[in-house]
Amino acid sequence: MNKLPKAKRDQLILVGMGTLFLLILIGLGLIRPQYATISAINAQIKAARSHLESMEDTSKKSDTISAQLADLTYALTQSQSDMVTGDPAQWIYNTIRNFKEHYKVDVSVNSQLSMGEVDILPHFPYKQLKVSVGGTAYYHDLGKFIADFENTFPHARITSLTLEPASASTASANNENGERLAFRMDIIALANSTGPQG
Repeated sequence: MNKLPKAKRDQLILVGMGTLFLLILIGLGLIRPQYATISAINAQIKAARSHLESMEDTSKKSDTISAQLADLTYALTQSQSDMVTGDPAQWIYNTIRNFKEHYKVDVSVNSQLSMGEVDILPHFPYKQLKVSVGGTAYYHDLGKFIADFENTFPHARITSLTLEPASASTASANNENGERLAFRMDIIALANSTGPQG
């Protein structure tokens, strides 16, 4: 370069500086905004990919949740199968008649039944059927009857149980000695108030 004339050398330096200045302008004016655009696009791609993964996870979970909902609906339906359905009077008479066949207990419905709101829990989604029944039985037979009834019908309970010796006329009419007990009790059973009653 030292052998070049001064005018050529100055021109070469000016061309080099101009080229450098032009490259700086291209870098700042054209390339740098492109990098910013690429960074923004990469951020959008990352956000879209994250959203897609979230949607795929939700989609995978929806199948599981649908299966769980179906299982819970089936379990609820099975659980409600022993609740009062249709005509409450017919349901209680048929239930007691069919259930007492396997026990040495004489049971009859003694009073009108009442259907109303559940009095244990407020805003409970079921109705409650209450009926008084009475009859005669030996102590152990009655205990087995009550225990099996409450175990067979978990949505029913027996309350207000009273026992007294059976009257002599009842015992002699049944050709038995006076060891039988006369009992009275209330049966409270849940009725599904949201579904069809029939």
